[in-house]
Amino acid sequence: MTRSTSTITLCLFSLLACVSSSGCPYLASLKTTSSHTLTSPHTHPHHRQLTPSEEDQYITALKSLPLDSVKADIKELLHTSQDFWPSDYDNYGPFFIRLAWHCSGSYRTSDGRGGCDGGRQRFEPEQSWEDNTNLDKARHLLWPVKEKYGLGLSWGDLFILAGTVAIEDMGGPVLGFCAGRRDDPDGSASLPLGPTAEQEENYPCEVPGDCKEPLGTTTIGLIYVNPEGPQGRPVPEGSAPQVRDTFARMGMNDTETVALIGGGHSFGKTHGACPDGAGPSPAEDPENPWPGNCGTGKGNDTYTSGFEGPWTTEPTRWDNGFFVNLLQYEWEAVIGPGGHYQWRPDPRKHPDAPAIMMLTSDISLTVDSVFLDIVKRFANDQEEFERQFSHAWYKLTTRDMGPVTRCIGSDVPPAQPFQYPLPPPPNPLPDFDQVREDLLHVIHTPQDAILPQDASGTYAPLFVRLAWQCASTFRSTDYMGGCSGARIRFEPEKSWPANAALDSALKLLEGVKNRYGDSLSWADLIVLAGSVSLEDSARSHDLSVPFTGGRPDAVEGEGLPTPDYLEGRLSGGAEDDTVAEMRDVMEVMGLTPREWVALIGGGHSLGEMHRDRSGFRDGSWTTQPATLDNEWFINLLDLEWEEVKTEQEDQVEYQSITSTGRVLYMLKTDMLILFDPEYKAIAQEYAQNETAFLNEFIMAWVKVMNADMF
Repeated sequence: MTRSTSTITLCLFSLLACVSSSGCPYLASLKTTSSHTLTSPHTHPHHRQLTPSEEDQYITALKSLPLDSVKADIKELLHTSQDFWPSDYDNYGPFFIRLAWHCSGSYRTSDGRGGCDGGRQRFEPEQSWEDNTNLDKARHLLWPVKEKYGLGLSWGDLFILAGTVAIEDMGGPVLGFCAGRRDDPDGSASLPLGPTAEQEENYPCEVPGDCKEPLGTTTIGLIYVNPEGPQGRPVPEGSAPQVRDTFARMGMNDTETVALIGGGHSFGKTHGACPDGAGPSPAEDPENPWPGNCGTGKGNDTYTSGFEGPWTTEPTRWDNGFFVNLLQYEWEAVIGPGGHYQWRPDPRKHPDAPAIMMLTSDISLTVDSVFLDIVKRFANDQEEFERQFSHAWYKLTTRDMGPVTRCIGSDVPPAQPFQYPLPPPPNPLPDFDQVREDLLHVIHTPQDAILPQDASGTYAPLFVRLAWQCASTFRSTDYMGGCSGARIRFEPEKSWPANAALDSALKLLEGVKNRYGDSLSWADLIVLAGSVSLEDSARSHDLSVPFTGGRPDAVEGEGLPTPDYLEGRLSGGAEDDTVAEMRDVMEVMGLTPREWVALIGGGHSLGEMHRDRSGFRDGSWTTQPATLDNEWFINLLDLEWEEVKTEQEDQVEYQSITSTGRVLYMLKTDMLILFDPEYKAIAQEYAQNETAFLNEFIMAWVKVMNADMF
């Protein structure tokens, strides 16, 4: 069984943290996913981390990209049918919309994975998903455009732009286009989406066709739901809850869900010319993937999803006919030429109805009262439909791009709510050297009325924990979270269990904040307080922690609150925490194994556990919990650790008694470092070389603190 992703926040600094005081609407395929699974070394870092030189070259090329010329070339391609893969209705527009949708629709909020940033639909496992059948032809059609414009036009941007231009070309509404997707060199970042050994270990689907969160779909290899109905049965009443659930996993509400389904199905047709299928996937036959087993395999003989027919009578013209048709006809389920259930107007009641079809997932919108109300609204008000669709399409295709500050180009619309916009940063900034001096005074001045210091006589571990908890919500997968905005001051973050007592830490800093007024943001103050505390805790090493100011603050009550899915997964002491899950969290944060081990060791060098805050015993990991050094690694490797139960059910911790009689503690997450050969080797290196540990810890710390400064 998998646990919810919304458990106690990631306990590496919550290990210092928790405790220190201191189905796609565009045609899902219906066959079960291939048994072909992929494996990879579990040490791969997140692949979108370009080197500074590569980043500079890409941004320079992108900013000089003649976007209008790219659009013109795409429009010409839309209306130039090619013999190797003839277009439907002499228009590739619906094909490219499906391409963009399926590239974007893999996004899931649970861990921020998926989406079109990276352009990984070109690689396994995504390229062989049954929902992506024949999209290799769409990518082939776009290659001349990609080749012409080179580095400045990433594959990810091209896929989304092609779909967006296609909508506009067919008369549909478009809000804008956010450019700036970085292409991945392979599909490693999609391995957790499945079907792969990594997915099966970390995100197993217990019932195929009814997969649960954190997976984004009901069936591995589909974008959303099985459009034929649950388990291939034409039961709209069973499909509606799955439609709502799977779209919600991507962050869509009911209105956005209906708008996207209806907007997508305003264009094009399904393909299921015969029941013989599309043939082997690229993973099964890379030399001749999806040749099609119906006649010529293309044109009128195409098999993609197993359904056959258009939704509307004008499938290359934007209108609200999809909704009108849903309401105008009574529909009956039939077996289509592709051998799967689809729906047609009941010929007994509508003998003159046009040759159109619906999927079970479409019909489900009429049996759910909330969905039905939206269908009626869109059928009667095309302007409202267009407004909702344009915003939902932009959200669909841009959700994985992070804040609007990462978007480049002349077509970028104003920041949208899903981008969690922030005000401009303070200008001018304060004298941070003076702020450092003021922070040192706070660190060493007891304020018992707010929160007593630990026996170590310093607030440094508390401020390190505060900075970590503020910044470590960042996810490299979708660029969400981080300390910019300092939302840790507000609900729901301030009430997350791992943030217990951090309201007191903020109160301790109020005097410094008030002294500098608007020039010093809370976000900068929190990060600087943690960094100064680290320097103070490593005084004997004359350690310097680089700091970059300029973070803005969010305004309470403005915009959306921090989503629950940014609360971490590792609880620190959970009996069922695993190395695989730890590595997964590491990769979502965009960290390497060395950075991860350094951060755990550095965080747990400082501070103490508090039973009244975390449920773990009062105590520390090291004999000098106010000193940043490599003792944590030495203790972990050299002492004998005994498992002990905690007051919390299903939580464990470990204790050891030193030669001087001092009782020390470790948590399950600490012990996992010993259980993984790579992690253990790094820990052994740091135990022998304190200088290497401190240097790498500081670099990793700065990386996390600055990760969201775009």
